[in-house]
This record gives sequence, structure tokens and C-alpha cells, in this order.
Amino acid sequence: MWGMAAQAATFANGADVSWVSQQEASGYAFYNSSGVKTDPFVLLKNLQVNAIRLRVWVNPSGGWNDGADVLYKAKRAAAQGQRILIDFHYSDGWADPGQQTKPAAWASHTLSQLNNDVYSHTQGILSYLKSNGITVEWVQVGNEINSGMLWPEGKTSSFANLAQLINSGYNATKAVYPNAKVIVHLANGYDNAVFRWFFDGVKGAGAKWDVIGMSHYPPASDWASYNAKISTNMWDMVARYAKPVMVTEVGMDWTQSATAKAMLADLLSKTKALGSNGLGVFYWEPQAYPGWQGYTMGALDAAGKFTPAMDPF
Repeated sequence: MWGMAAQAATFANGADVSWVSQQEASGYAFYNSSGVKTDPFVLLKNLQVNAIRLRVWVNPSGGWNDGADVLYKAKRAAAQGQRILIDFHYSDGWADPGQQTKPAAWASHTLSQLNNDVYSHTQGILSYLKSNGITVEWVQVGNEINSGMLWPEGKTSSFANLAQLINSGYNATKAVYPNAKVIVHLANGYDNAVFRWFFDGVKGAGAKWDVIGMSHYPPASDWASYNAKISTNMWDMVARYAKPVMVTEVGMDWTQSATAKAMLADLLSKTKALGSNGLGVFYWEPQAYPGWQGYTMGALDAAGKFTPAMDPF
């Protein structure tokens, strides 16, 4: 029993809410089941969400997801006792397998300079958070870096270069928060072959990491087979690299809330089955209104209330 209780206390029931301040600035609000306007961090806490993931962009247009915006959201999460995961994209905007664009300020830099950039940016943002009273428990070095980051220098065509950049972020994290866990994160958590190829490659090049992070967006029509595959991959990653795993993003179309609820309940169960090697599951932008910025895989209805998709937490 103690083991289960300890896991329940440490398992991260997470949500990435990086859009929340921009939504509020655009006039959106969030409501409890009775229709009463409520702080979204409180709503999530009441749904047993105990961890918050926040992305960082280097020089974003409009300022969203810059240091000040991240601190504002981190303070709100910390006020609810929620643990914090900081997700460095190392870009001025979205970074994912299809785009890993260097920040404009770093565009002409050599690999050596890019290593300094990654260290300086990571150390700077984390020091800013720490000096403002924020404890960061996890730090993601790059976002969905299946094809590398900071293209072209950091592409997976050179695992040696990529490993250097990962280690620059790793070392900067440990310099500020020695106990923070560094996550290396890939998309398509169902794809064991890609994960083996990638982590064999960066490991062989000397990369350091503490946690393997995965994104998981299964199709509503076939989620059970995708959940089975991500489970197989999680067990294999733990066995192969002796590192714990975390689902740092999950989502499904908001109109499929009953299916999303079943999928999430099963995913939580499969992740917890790894014991101390299954660290948590983070829903991606569950507070996104349907169609906000073109996104439809949140867990909020058009009246600003969370759907049953979030109930499994």
C-alpha cells in the first residue's frame, strides 16, 4: 500500500496551459460546472491536476511565452501548489518535428555559439524563475526533437552536434536547479523504432538526460491500439536506457470527450503500471476554447467548462 500511496503523491497529473494568459488577454474566461467564473488554475487543481507545463520561446512576437509571461503563469501554478515543468523550444515560435527554426538572434551563429546560446538562454530563464521564488521540477531541453533542433546544425543527421546542444541545456539546468529532472522529448510516442533510433543515436554521441518524454495524440477511432503501442514503447525505453518516462503531451478532439476520457484513463493506468519509472501524463492545452488559434484538441466546451475528458485525473 505504501508504494501505491507514494506513487499517487508523486505522479504528475499534468496540463500544459501555456495559452492561458493570451486567452485571458483576448477576453476569454473559464467556468466551473455551475457556470461560475473561476481561475483556470483552481479549476485544474479541483480536477486533481497537480503539475503545469509551460513553454518558453526566445524572442516571440507579441511576448507570449517569453520569460515574463512564463513567470506570470508559473506564479499562478505555484500558488495552487502545482509542480512546474518548463519546456524550452529554442525558437522564437513553435518547434516540432516539422520545424526547428533557430531564433532570429541566433540565426548566423556557429555550432560553438549555439551551444553558448542554449546554455545562456536556459540558465537565464531558469535563474529568473528561481530568483522570483519558483521551484522548477522538470526541464524539457527542446520540444518534439525527432528531427533534432536548431536546424541545420542540430539536425539528427549529426547526432554529435545534437548531443552537444542537449548537454548545453542539461548543464545549464543543473547549474540553476541541481535536482531538476531534464527531459528529452519526442513526438509519436507509439513509434518504438523511432525512439530506439533517436536515443541510441544521442546516447552514442554522449548526450545526457534524466527522463524520456513522449507526445501522444491517438486517433479517436483507434486509440486502444495506440495506447498499447505507447505502453510497449515506455517499457522498452525504461529497459533499454534505465531512465523513467513521461507523457508530456496528450490530447484528442474536444467533441470526442467520452472517447478522450476512456483513452486518458487507460493511458494513466498504463503509465502508472511502470511504477516509479512512470512519472506522469500532461494534457496539452486542455483549457483551449474550441478552435482557439485553430486548435480543436483541448478539453473545454464552448461555454468555457472542462469536458469529461479531464475526469480521469
